Amino acid sequence: MANHPTKYLIILLVFHFNSFEFGIRQSRACHPTDSEALLDFKRRITSDPLKLLHSWIPHKDCCTTWEGIACDPSSGRVLNLTRPGLYSDSDSPVDTSMSGTLSPFLGNLSSLQVLNLGNLKNLKGHIPSELGKLTKLRHMFLNSNDLEGSIPSSIEGLSQLQSLFLSNNHLTGPIPQNLFKKMTSLSQLWLAENMLSGSIPPSIGTMLELRYLDFHENNFSGSVPESIGRLQNLVRLDMSKNQLSGPIPSSIGNLSNLMELDLNNNRLHGSIPPSIGNMKSLEFIVLSDNALSGPIPSSIGNLRKVRSLILENNNLSGNIPTTIGNMASLVSIYLSNNTFTGKIPPTLSRLENLLTLDLSNNRLSGPIPPELATNHNLQDLDLSSNPLSLHTIPPWLQKLSLFRLELRNTGLVGHLPEWLSSSSVSTLDLSGNSLTGKLPGWIGNMTNLSFLNLSNNKFHSSLPHQFQNLSGLSDLDLHSNMLSGRLTRVFSKAAGFALGHFNSIDLSHNNFSGPIDAGIGNLSVMGSLGSLILSHNPLGGKIPESLGKLGYLQVLKLEGNNLSGEIPEELAEAKLLETVVLSENGLSGKIPEGILNLGHLSEFNVSRNRLSGKIPLHKIKIPASSFAGNPGLCGAPLAPCKD
Repeated sequence: MANHPTKYLIILLVFHFNSFEFGIRQSRACHPTDSEALLDFKRRITSDPLKLLHSWIPHKDCCTTWEGIACDPSSGRVLNLTRPGLYSDSDSPVDTSMSGTLSPFLGNLSSLQVLNLGNLKNLKGHIPSELGKLTKLRHMFLNSNDLEGSIPSSIEGLSQLQSLFLSNNHLTGPIPQNLFKKMTSLSQLWLAENMLSGSIPPSIGTMLELRYLDFHENNFSGSVPESIGRLQNLVRLDMSKNQLSGPIPSSIGNLSNLMELDLNNNRLHGSIPPSIGNMKSLEFIVLSDNALSGPIPSSIGNLRKVRSLILENNNLSGNIPTTIGNMASLVSIYLSNNTFTGKIPPTLSRLENLLTLDLSNNRLSGPIPPELATNHNLQDLDLSSNPLSLHTIPPWLQKLSLFRLELRNTGLVGHLPEWLSSSSVSTLDLSGNSLTGKLPGWIGNMTNLSFLNLSNNKFHSSLPHQFQNLSGLSDLDLHSNMLSGRLTRVFSKAAGFALGHFNSIDLSHNNFSGPIDAGIGNLSVMGSLGSLILSHNPLGGKIPESLGKLGYLQVLKLEGNNLSGEIPEELAEAKLLETVVLSENGLSGKIPEGILNLGHLSEFNVSRNRLSGKIPLHKIKIPASSFAGNPGLCGAPLAPCKD
């Protein structure tokens, strides 16, 4: 899943080891070999903002006066080195860093059981192979640093190791083939967020005590080893965001204690093994963004504890099994972007805890089973891009307290149902249908709306004045209808103190008339606008200079709007602009140099206007076609100007 608990596990362990440290009664002074090893580590640290090593003073006893160090009282040998970048101080979390490299002399701490230098952010260089001499080490935390190079094969002899945290570094290369063979005590293995590659060694199946295995966000390839099924104590398995291929091994069904299975964003193919139904401790199943095919096995209905079922973006097919209705703990179902056929199973109505149901972009047929009206907790419903042939939005949907309703491309016709006026919907997407008529005045009662997409329908006439009441609306898409009238009712809509400021507006391919309000950039409701698309409306008039005041604007498209006058230089004040499309108008004058040299600009098109003069020098590559159709323009990438 997206929310990884690594950081919190480390904090808990730090509490444990610190309490262990203070419980030791000291009698012998620090061993000189250990003292010198620690001082060599300190000498290699170039930055220590919170002075984590400030107390490490030569000629003082490292066992009694050095913070973060605990020793064996009988021998004076260091047992615990704990200086993480994330720790608790008087019940408040402290987040700091340390720059430098790891000393190979740390390998001389022959009694060391705990090495915790995690979350220091800026430790660089390689992991010293000398750490392989720490044969008594139980816990190694080097995660969340800037370490590079390979995992040293020398650490394969650390047979007492229980926790190995190397995640969130820049480690490369394969896992040493014999790394896992002797690590039979390992309980936690975290190698996530590196650049490790190669296959996962089958010897991973020898670590029978393993409870947490996290390899996400690397470049691992090859198959998931069949031996993974031997890890029957495993609670969490995350190999997501790699390049793993082949099938999911059927042995995975042996992981009866597994609570979280995440294999998303790989190249896995084949079917989901029916043995998955044996994994009765599972709470999260994430197999999305692979190439899995075939049906969902009906045995999945045995998994009564699963809360999230995420299988989207695969090639799964067949009917959605009715047994999903037995998965009583389900809170969210994501099956979008597959090729499921048949009808939506009415048994989904048994899922009393269901909040999210996303079956979009499949080949499901209608109708929507009315039994879903009993899913009183359902908040998000997306059935878009299925051949449901709905014709009308089912009236029983008003019995639900939906937050998000998406029914784009589902065959809707006719008018918007008036019951929507009293709904709690915040996100409404009915695009790509054949809805007709005027936008009704009661739409102004939908004050919870923050996202409205009615594009690609057949609405006509002007927007009702009640549209201005949509004070929470931040994203509006009405493109490709037959709407008309002035744009003022959109731009002058009410807004709340923090909500309702526009993020995006797309009114293109309609019959709206202009001109664009000269003060559009001064309106508070437009202050957060990132995208403004008004193309292919008969607006006329000039491009308002005030658009330059829209400091968050990234996309501006005013193509085919019958605009005239010059391109205002003030547009260059909108520093975040990436896309500027002003083609197919009647614009004249020169192209302002500042616009062509905006730091984020990636697309610029002023073709088929009446512009003249030399095209200003610019750094980005813009094709000649973006300037074509302006007989008075010259200079690169067009023909040179004549003297």
